[in-house]
Amino acid sequence: MVERTLAIIKPDAVRRNLIGEIITAITHAGFRIVGMKFVHMTKEQAEHFYEIHRGRSFFEELTRFMSSGPVVVLALEKERAVEDFRALIGATDPAEALPGTIRHRFGTSKGENAIHGSDSLENAAREIAFFFSQTELLDHSP
Repeated sequence: MVERTLAIIKPDAVRRNLIGEIITAITHAGFRIVGMKFVHMTKEQAEHFYEIHRGRSFFEELTRFMSSGPVVVLALEKERAVEDFRALIGATDPAEALPGTIRHRFGTSKGENAIHGSDSLENAAREIAFFFSQTELLDHSP
């Protein structure tokens, strides 16, 4: 069954002009882009988006970083989208990510690891709805 997931090309990767290379890796892995936009989140928006992590030690640093510059948000579609995208991006810490994964190739630290990917179908639906209205998403069905 075709699923959807959300990707965010993070501020560190945008600053380093890696958008094209990352999108190429995503599309070469068989994902279809059904929504894409540049966003510069405010601190409050980042806190709302990452609400699930509130209270954790990294929450403040994460939300400050994610609001530090523009990001590219992508709604992606593919069979097993969440699972396959998590495999494509690799471990949170680029030093622990498998060679060839996006974070291994483009991440510089655990905090600045180039890309976000939804970790479940439920979170993917919530995260896509955070950034996109239904009319902003393409329908690839026949």
